[in-house]
Amino acid sequence: MARAWQHPFLNVFKHFRVDEWKRSSKEGDVAVVTDKVLKTSVYRIRGSVSASNYLQLPRTSSQSLGLTGRYLYVLFRPLPAKHFAIHLDVSTEDGQVIRVSFSNLFKEFKSSATWLQFPFVFQARTSDKEVAGVAPPGARWTCLQLDLRDLLLVYLSRRYGHLKSIRLCASLLVRNLFTSDLCFDPGITITEARRAKLSVTPVPREMAFPVPKGDSWHDHYVHIRFPSVSLKTSGELREDRSPPEAVFLGCAPQLLYPVAFSKLEKDSVAPVAQTPTLTAPCQALSVPRLLPEVSLSHQRLEESSVRDLCANGQDTSTWVQATDAHTVVCGGRMFARKSAEVPVALQNAGSYRHFLPDPVLRLKGVIGFGGHSTKWALWTKDGAAVVYPCHAVIVVLSVDTGEQRFFLGHTDKVSALALDRSNSLLASAQAQPPSMLRIWDFQTGGCLSLFRSPMQTVCSLSFSGSGTLLCGVGKDRHSRTVVVVWSTEQVDAGGEVGVVAKVHTDFDIQTFQIACFDETRMASCGRGSVRLWRLRGGTLRSCPVDLGEHCVLELTDLAFAQNPDSCQVPSSRTLYVCSRRGHILEIDPQRMAVRCTRRLLPSRTCAGPLPQKQTPPGVGSGIAISGLSVSSTACAVGSEDGYLRLWPLDFSSVLLEAEHDGPVSAVCVSPDGLRVLSTTSLGHLGFLDIPSREYTVLARSHMASILAFSMERSRGQLATVSLDHTVRIWDLATLRQLYDFTSPEEAPCAVAFHPTGSTFFCGFSSGAVRSFSLENAGVLVEHTRHRGAITSLVVSPDGSFLFSSCSRGSLVQYDCAVSQCRVLRVAANVVCQDARPNPNTLAVSGDSRLLAFVGPTKCMVTVMESASLGELLQVDVSTLDLTGSHLGTAVALCFDPAAPDHLLVSTSSSKVVALDTASGRIVRELSSVRPVACSSLALSESPRFLLTATGRAIKVWDYSAPTDPGCQVYIGHSEPVQAVAFTPDQQRVLSVGDAVFLWDVLAAPESDRSEPRPPPVHEAGRDVGNLEDTVASGLPRKQVPVPSHAAPPLLGICARPPKDSAGEGQRPWAGPGTFTSDEEGCCEESPGTQGLAQAPHPSVLVERELGGAGDGAQGTAWGSRGFPVSPRHHGQPSAHSVGKGKAWPTARPDSYRHFTARYKTSTPAKTVFFPPTGGEQLRLKAVVGYNGNGRANMVWRPDTGFFAYTCGRLVVVEDLHSGAQQHWLGHPEEISTLALSHDAQALASASCCGGGGASRCQIRIWDIPKGSCRRLLSHHDSAVQALAFSPDDQLLVTLGDYSDRTLALWNTVTYDLLSSIRLPEPVHGMAFSPWDPGELTCVGTGAVAFWLLQQHGADASFQVHRHPVPEEVGVAELTSLCYGAAPLLYCGSCSGQVCVWDTSTGRCFLAWEADDGEIGVLLCSGSRLVSGSNTRRLRLWAVGAVPELRRKGSGARSRSVLLERELTLDGAVVSASFDSSMDIGVAGSTAGTLWYISWAEGTSTRLVSGHRGKVNEVVFSPSESHCATCGEDGSVRVWSLASMELVIQFQVLNQSCLCLAWSPPSCSRPEQQKVVAGYSDGTLRVFSISQTAMELRMHPHGAALTAVAFSTDGQTILSGDKDGLVVVSRRCTGASLRVLSDHQGAPISAIQSTSKEYGELGVKGTDLWLAASGDQRVSVWASDWTKDHCELLDWLSFPAPVTLEVRNQVECGWAWVWASNSTYCTLQAPGIPPPSLAAFCPWDRALLVCVGLGAHKEVLFYSLRHKQVVVKTPLPFFAVSLSLSVGTRLMAIGFAECMLRLLDCVSGTTQDFAGHDDAVHLCRFTPSAQLLFTAAHHEILVWEVTGH
Repeated sequence: MARAWQHPFLNVFKHFRVDEWKRSSKEGDVAVVTDKVLKTSVYRIRGSVSASNYLQLPRTSSQSLGLTGRYLYVLFRPLPAKHFAIHLDVSTEDGQVIRVSFSNLFKEFKSSATWLQFPFVFQARTSDKEVAGVAPPGARWTCLQLDLRDLLLVYLSRRYGHLKSIRLCASLLVRNLFTSDLCFDPGITITEARRAKLSVTPVPREMAFPVPKGDSWHDHYVHIRFPSVSLKTSGELREDRSPPEAVFLGCAPQLLYPVAFSKLEKDSVAPVAQTPTLTAPCQALSVPRLLPEVSLSHQRLEESSVRDLCANGQDTSTWVQATDAHTVVCGGRMFARKSAEVPVALQNAGSYRHFLPDPVLRLKGVIGFGGHSTKWALWTKDGAAVVYPCHAVIVVLSVDTGEQRFFLGHTDKVSALALDRSNSLLASAQAQPPSMLRIWDFQTGGCLSLFRSPMQTVCSLSFSGSGTLLCGVGKDRHSRTVVVVWSTEQVDAGGEVGVVAKVHTDFDIQTFQIACFDETRMASCGRGSVRLWRLRGGTLRSCPVDLGEHCVLELTDLAFAQNPDSCQVPSSRTLYVCSRRGHILEIDPQRMAVRCTRRLLPSRTCAGPLPQKQTPPGVGSGIAISGLSVSSTACAVGSEDGYLRLWPLDFSSVLLEAEHDGPVSAVCVSPDGLRVLSTTSLGHLGFLDIPSREYTVLARSHMASILAFSMERSRGQLATVSLDHTVRIWDLATLRQLYDFTSPEEAPCAVAFHPTGSTFFCGFSSGAVRSFSLENAGVLVEHTRHRGAITSLVVSPDGSFLFSSCSRGSLVQYDCAVSQCRVLRVAANVVCQDARPNPNTLAVSGDSRLLAFVGPTKCMVTVMESASLGELLQVDVSTLDLTGSHLGTAVALCFDPAAPDHLLVSTSSSKVVALDTASGRIVRELSSVRPVACSSLALSESPRFLLTATGRAIKVWDYSAPTDPGCQVYIGHSEPVQAVAFTPDQQRVLSVGDAVFLWDVLAAPESDRSEPRPPPVHEAGRDVGNLEDTVASGLPRKQVPVPSHAAPPLLGICARPPKDSAGEGQRPWAGPGTFTSDEEGCCEESPGTQGLAQAPHPSVLVERELGGAGDGAQGTAWGSRGFPVSPRHHGQPSAHSVGKGKAWPTARPDSYRHFTARYKTSTPAKTVFFPPTGGEQLRLKAVVGYNGNGRANMVWRPDTGFFAYTCGRLVVVEDLHSGAQQHWLGHPEEISTLALSHDAQALASASCCGGGGASRCQIRIWDIPKGSCRRLLSHHDSAVQALAFSPDDQLLVTLGDYSDRTLALWNTVTYDLLSSIRLPEPVHGMAFSPWDPGELTCVGTGAVAFWLLQQHGADASFQVHRHPVPEEVGVAELTSLCYGAAPLLYCGSCSGQVCVWDTSTGRCFLAWEADDGEIGVLLCSGSRLVSGSNTRRLRLWAVGAVPELRRKGSGARSRSVLLERELTLDGAVVSASFDSSMDIGVAGSTAGTLWYISWAEGTSTRLVSGHRGKVNEVVFSPSESHCATCGEDGSVRVWSLASMELVIQFQVLNQSCLCLAWSPPSCSRPEQQKVVAGYSDGTLRVFSISQTAMELRMHPHGAALTAVAFSTDGQTILSGDKDGLVVVSRRCTGASLRVLSDHQGAPISAIQSTSKEYGELGVKGTDLWLAASGDQRVSVWASDWTKDHCELLDWLSFPAPVTLEVRNQVECGWAWVWASNSTYCTLQAPGIPPPSLAAFCPWDRALLVCVGLGAHKEVLFYSLRHKQVVVKTPLPFFAVSLSLSVGTRLMAIGFAECMLRLLDCVSGTTQDFAGHDDAVHLCRFTPSAQLLFTAAHHEILVWEVTGH
């Protein structure tokens, strides 16, 4: 359980931050030094006394590491002529701590019940016994692998729990420590394992030792494994054949270290388990002899460590741990490397196919709810999703879309859940004792902490309001109630969860909850008690509430009143408690007394009020209340009579009620109070929508284990039967239940759909078989020929026959081709008797010809003809394993869909065999599948994948591999899996047990993986199949080529180029292994097979495309990995031109180089009324921000000074000297990348496809001198990954992203499309050769592809030479590239390596570790190279020696490559440009910042910066010298208005700044300039501009702030939050003067304050201010804060939009939903009203300007004097932002349709403006109305107001 976060391995030094010495300690001479062999920093521990010089983890003995990995890897080197010691404190499962020590000081093995001492012996050839123990001079770096589990099991017969502490004592060098459940082989690299297709587990990169090129790992290092796997736990000893002189010590266990030995000794070594050893145990009878494994030169094949685990009978759930993907990859065999002296080929290694993709399954959906309890279901804070457990899986379900996401990691049923108020942390506990708790990052789904609770079971969890405290209630091993409080304050920062307080109590506790108004106070209720708790000084104390006569009640639930006043006024706090007799107790927590008691009694009429009088507890029968939840206005009550009732807080009458099928377990009101969630004990989950009075079912569930299932092909339906006596029909598309059939008297056991009809068959425990109709939901016919319970049902695929078997051994055949299913034959005593229900004991072949079943005994499998039931074959499976101690039995059957004569049988002896049903012989065997038999089998139709259900896990096997198939293991079920199957479309997998799990198959169907066949007229012979097998890679094919109308020429595939094919452009190194398509050569051969030859090394692809009018010929060739590449000719558009085929969906590569457009909910307006040219009243002056989401979207040319970058859909051209900007508009969507021509006369920009009518990506060619668009291109279907001009600027290449995978070539003179090629896999980067305009290089997965373009007029052809990355480099993805000095090419990788290629020979000759992360940017000029990565680092390298290293060839080393400088930016580097000397440059980051880089000074200066997230507000200083912005990134930024340069930035971590206000003109002095900001945690912060510091922090709100404003004198702050509260606070003291709850229930959308004359408008006061809320209400107030006077002047309440208007919004695709930052965004959520915005008219303070109020899209002018609307101005859409100018009488209105409208309130004219990439959610005029600021997400556009 605790291994999930440590899987697959844990870097101990890195995790515990040893270098900081906070969680570790050192004593004596411990220092960090650089080791010459490893070329890295290591820890040197030395000293004469080992006990006085050590490094210890953790810091103190009272702490524990809690490391649960089975293996501990110690990477160390003993110091010569010294002693050393390693001490481990290991805890067993029962809590006993064992000290395990290894040292060369020990002379012999010693042990006791609490300690073990093992001698570490060096095998020195010396007779000096005194020095034999010390380390020799040649001691090498060693990987010491300790099997902690076997170590305790063999020597002490104890079970390993966890590693508690480690102490490394002098004298030694230590690099690191690692723990893992995987058995790594340090001698095999990842590249070697993949190339040789070995089923081993190579060491991760962090654990690997550097090995010189061409050398063996074992020639430089030592691998010791202790104990050896050669010793079984039973004490068996392996026979030893080693020479007797190899033994130096006695017979006790010891660790043997090889030092020096002769060749004779090497050749005479006897292998032991994984690796050989040079020593042998002497024959001893008293002490078991245990030999370590020392990896030297000879190795042999070894069984996988996974099999070793299985051999000990360990359950899968104890060793397979996964959190996010359910997957662990393991192999059936582990292959070790052979010695170079004795070349031995790996058996079947060449034919072993690598199992891809990994993982092959991904959890898509879960059908089920509850498991351990049905009371846990929670709302998220936005009310958009529900969190609930489904057995061991936690599900987050979107109530609108039905989408699910999962929290995976628990190995048993979840017993309790808690979600903090901010939705940052989720806590869960599992039921298996002792209960394990997990703390999750709710947003990412990652597990932050896993720890064991002091309780056996946890029944309740509760978070405090801030999320820093977690309370849990449960039972200990003595069944006593325990209350524990944990601190979770540091968990999100990697800290541990610590126990703050723990209390044992004898009182019963059913529910425990932390108070919402004070996180140190809690309340609990149970049988006869309500207790109030308080946490103070680390002590938790409680006191009872005097219940009086109600002390005998069984209290079931409690809830604190959600009263906003409770945070301020203690007397208003109320605690509601309910009982199982219908009582509702209202308790005053302050006085600890019951205020009043109500009893809810059944009513005759549902609509009438229920009695609410105090009744003695024993009188009458009240409603048994099981749960309650309280909102600010109502109380929801769930009861055991199946009703959910909604009451007002005075309980005068029932407002709403909903009846359920079973008792209600729990209720929960959503945060907005509009929905009530309810759960029932029958597994139903749903919610009641209060405004619409509709009830929606979210999930249903079986309440017991599912026995079997069946799928219907045409409707996509699923039928399941369960031990809960129900049969249920589900819709697989929505995962919703369609029907259910209940049989109280008998349990359903088996089910099967008819393949063509609308019926299904069900077998019952009584022996009945019934046919059900889905059309009328009734029983069609019933058969009772069986005497025992039905064990299995199966229908033949052609729908002719139905077969059923029962526990009494009978088999019945039915004719189900007719509507009334009738019995044909009954065979007695043929099926295995006394069998349990198993859907896999009957099977019918795919051609419906054969029937197979287990019988007549468990050891027999019988095959019959399905029509006549004539016996064909009987096989005794017990004879398949003659070495076993027990007879094997048949467990499950499955026919091979591709070979109907092959039957797969799963046996109890851990085997799956394929039998030939004609002869009975075994055609294939999968042994050692697992010690637990496979209860279910399923084979895909390909057949590529085999599914097996073993225990709680399912395995996916690569069945297409001829030998030793790889497998992947998936967990998630908390009970044994009963059945598995593929869906009919083969795209998904179903597994059932405790629930129904639906998995996506991430591999493409086998039909899409095969190579394309030529048209029938050119069909080749059988040799073509052999050719395809040669070049196929086994990976899913990404696209089916589109055939042309003309007959395509045949492609000749040769082993080498034809003699006459060497022409212009032929590369000198295009030798053997070149595929060519030549019109004059092979293409003129007949369509037979004479021209086809098998290529031994298919590494180079050459394609030639014919040109000419009307030529639509298309050819297909194969690259080195067997991918089809489809060239298309576009010279003459005609009816014969080949269109672009639809690509198979491709997952986004794990590379940050790929552009992903920011998700937007807005759609651009289809109609925009632009002003006439020259008549615009707005001119775009400046853009603030850089799009860090783009890739290579910044260009700079130092010689010309041209500088351009992108922001949204704008291209910004900026003069770096003056700061003046030009803005090039035209793209309809976000721009992904830029490219500048070499003559700096043209700029290419590309935008992604999406809304705005853009069906394809736009590529615009801009004329730089004119600043206009020269040409518009369109070709790619999704985003454009990269653009590149050729060195002579005659060609432009555009590269599609991972979804498009198209390479297009354009002529830059005419911008005609010359060629377009479909790529087999995503390409991460490309670049033209600076020396050859026709050479293009692309990098991607594991290879570099050199493309040579050959042009002959309109004809074009490509030669593609693909060279894989050498295995020594060991990288899988090349992500970036750049050319250096001729002929060098530098490539960056995803792992941080830079490899150098010689382009003249196509050879990689050098590589070095340049970074820790993926390198996305590479630039080279002269002898300097710049690399940028996703680790935020920008590095400068000196590569002047690389050309000389090229001449050394394989002997080149990277020591001559030097790191000159390093800078760390604020985000991953996505773009960069430097001058020719590489001294200065510009770099862009994902944080939206452009940096000026000076390597000489070692500095980085901000050039362009903006907010990372959404901009929420813009405010201005009274003098207009500065402006301030705030955003969701938590920052407040102050800008200079003249230059738009960032002056000050205030940053608050982990919070969003949602609103902002600048002090008014009355505070004109510099020291009075303040900015107040409101944050998402309800805090207000006041910042001083002059002092650049925070002046005051106050917390007046309990919810996120949405609006804030200063009073006119600047001394008072008015703030509103999303709950509708308005708080008036003093700026100087932070004290709250007044809390106004008039708008409670709806978020405050606007607050504005202005001045007025005293007595004006008939009210007192000098301030006039308004507050608008999202429920169509506006309040206007007059106040004088100096006299504490506040008076309501007017109240505006408008109706919501009418139904017609809402329908129109939905038809247009848009509706409005409230966002927490006082703006609105558009979502698919119909029926929610548009935003309500209001502002005082600047030229008449008695006028209010309102938008979003009323039923129509319009602007309202409301007169405060006349109390009515005086003017209405229609709008094209609902407005989302509003601003009015003072003197010009202009109104700016922003729309969600990415449009800005300027309205002249005098003339009534309007002008529309585009340029925003998202909804214009913010408009703000400067006080002088000379500038207008607008914001769309993170972009800020500054407009100059002209004409006034």
